[in-house]
Amino acid sequence: MLSKSQAKIFFLGGTGVFSAAFIALTIDTHRKVPAQTRQENITPAVSAGKRIWEDNNCMGCHTLFGEGAYYAPELTKAVERRGKPWLRLFLKDPEAMFPNDRKMVNYHFNDGQIEEVIAFLEWCGNVDLNGFPAKPPLAAKMAASSSTPVVTSKPIPPIFDAMACTGCHALGGKGGAAGVALGAPPLDDVYKRKSKAEILAWVADPAKVKPDTKMPKLPLTPEQLNEIAEFLSSLGN
Repeated sequence: MLSKSQAKIFFLGGTGVFSAAFIALTIDTHRKVPAQTRQENITPAVSAGKRIWEDNNCMGCHTLFGEGAYYAPELTKAVERRGKPWLRLFLKDPEAMFPNDRKMVNYHFNDGQIEEVIAFLEWCGNVDLNGFPAKPPLAAKMAASSSTPVVTSKPIPPIFDAMACTGCHALGGKGGAAGVALGAPPLDDVYKRKSKAEILAWVADPAKVKPDTKMPKLPLTPEQLNEIAEFLSSLGN
């Protein structure tokens, strides 16, 4: 059993040691912040996007770096999951992408503001967060059940990339990150499952073919719809 003087020395010594350790770890953390946050990539557009994020209280619904509300999706890796073309379309008019399904407010951002928000989200996605957020738990199972990727010399139509189709669907072994949890199938062998007419009907209005689908109705012209259907139906040739 310690005497009063020994207990006092033990207490003060322990406090001093742990205080020194806390200060050292704090200094070390602050030294690592610029590198881990990719501070050099904070451009004026990134700063402007952050102000838009704050001014519109986006954290009232979304989480970022795990902080915020859990009503809407986590957005730390939004650019990686969806891609910039998809985000441009969605931010322009959320309801048009998911009629009667999404509750996100249309803030009527102009094109410049949309690019600034995307720049901010892209910077967030490149911050070193030691593995956060975790990869989708179903990714391995989806990869195991995916069809054999096709190797095609056919040029991918610009509208296919503009609509960020590979944000949800894999094609040629690439893309599909956002569609893992949604069960979005790879498109390599879609020509085996559906005719061109069926592909055309599906892309034109997914909910009309399958009411409970998670695929949005994309703002496409008849010519663009035909271009995508023609491309997908010809992959086996």
